[in-house]
Amino acid sequence: MARAPLLTFTDRGIFCPQGDFYIDPWRPVDRALITHGHSDHARYGHKAYLATHQALPVIRHRLGQINAGGIAYGEAREMNGVTVSFHPAGHVPGSAQIRVEYGGEVWVVSGDYKIEPDGLSEPFEPIACHTFISECTFGLPVFHWAPQAQIITDVATWWAANAAAGITSILGAYSFGKAQRLMAALPPLGPILTHGAVEATTAILRDQGYVLPETIRATAAITPKTHPGALIIAPPSALGSAWANRFGPTSEAFASGWMALRGIRRRRSLGTGFAISDHADWPGLNAAIRATGASRVFVTHGYTAPFRHWLEEQGYEAGIVATDYTGDDAATEPEAEA
Repeated sequence: MARAPLLTFTDRGIFCPQGDFYIDPWRPVDRALITHGHSDHARYGHKAYLATHQALPVIRHRLGQINAGGIAYGEAREMNGVTVSFHPAGHVPGSAQIRVEYGGEVWVVSGDYKIEPDGLSEPFEPIACHTFISECTFGLPVFHWAPQAQIITDVATWWAANAAAGITSILGAYSFGKAQRLMAALPPLGPILTHGAVEATTAILRDQGYVLPETIRATAAITPKTHPGALIIAPPSALGSAWANRFGPTSEAFASGWMALRGIRRRRSLGTGFAISDHADWPGLNAAIRATGASRVFVTHGYTAPFRHWLEEQGYEAGIVATDYTGDDAATEPEAEA
């Protein structure tokens, strides 16, 4: 008799029947294993949470009072005979892939990931498995990221040119992960100001020991005269807003993998876009999948149909998992008081 799948796909999330736990569930459950703190993966309402020690401070900041426990990277934990462990995903600080083993069978749930080290997040580690559940937010060949160092040079050049012209630079970047990755990598060309949503998360990560430069919350008292040549990092939703306009004259740009598509830049009326993502690009997805040695791959959120077809052409047994995940590069963030 064939054994039941180690993980199943339900209307609440990815479920392990033997272990009686869910991974990144989007509806309330008794026990939730959480890959990272972005709002489409860490949701309110579960009775108990388990995440890496590094991920928990941001998760608690976003969800409030929750019953949550921490686990170290690589630490094995038994749940009803099922062994689970968390391994670096390289997506944002504290992010993890979750390895699930029972009866000699191993599945890995990737969460969100990228394989290029960014100097801030714990670097991605490939984990050998029989079945890999992979995100594919950018699962088309058109998505091929330039090296981070090149993008950072481009951002720095834009910032320096604006400063020389007496213009404040406003860079749209997601408040957890992308914003801190950029500020950590950029050269010290001038003051870095932050929207309240960015500053709150930055303070949490700085308190955890992540090395980040000095930043200043952009309050009403901040003006181009008080902080000439500044770079302001704000959530994408702040671009073009009344909040942003008070710092004029300004030059706005958006840092996202979607900036690789000119059509999206035009629809957002953005003249400047930097194609940098915390998700794997096409080569990264393929490299990560090969490194697992898996023969079966399920793909979720993103270009699932074409990526599944591609995997089948490469000889994999492939399927699609329907989830409520959007990927932070596609999501809108709740506003914080600026």
